[in-house]
Amino acid sequence: MSLPKIVTREEWLAARKNLLDKEKDLTRQRDALNVERRNLPMVEIEKDYVFEGPGGKVRLLDMFEGRGQLLVYHFMWLWDEDQGCPSCSFLVDNIGHLSHLHARDTTLAVVSRAPLDKGERFRQRMGWTVPWYSSFGSDFNYDFHVTIDESVA
Repeated sequence: MSLPKIVTREEWLAARKNLLDKEKDLTRQRDALNVERRNLPMVEIEKDYVFEGPGGKVRLLDMFEGRGQLLVYHFMWLWDEDQGCPSCSFLVDNIGHLSHLHARDTTLAVVSRAPLDKGERFRQRMGWTVPWYSSFGSDFNYDFHVTIDESVA
């Protein structure tokens, strides 16, 4: 690794302002993309998906917990290691207090293809309290194109 070039304070400031312009442009692009995502049309879900939760079987509608919006995080399971994905784990580690979402009529649920007993053991070992459901044996992950398996998709 080479050392950065030494410049005058004025040269650094000019370079920093140039980079700041690029950062602001990227932020505007991301904001515009987020607007497009929020404006995607809705599609009616006609399939009756059933998940396994700590309290037994639940339907997709039950996962809303009476709120108007549901955010589903698709948590990848590493079948060869029989544990959760490290990147997914990092994300769940950093989920804040759910009351902020609940105050905005939104529920968050984690869905994994792992069988519930494996997912629950992993969730408890990690100390997570976020609602966790298993879609094991269902088409849910495939239907929403969040699981890539050539033999199924």
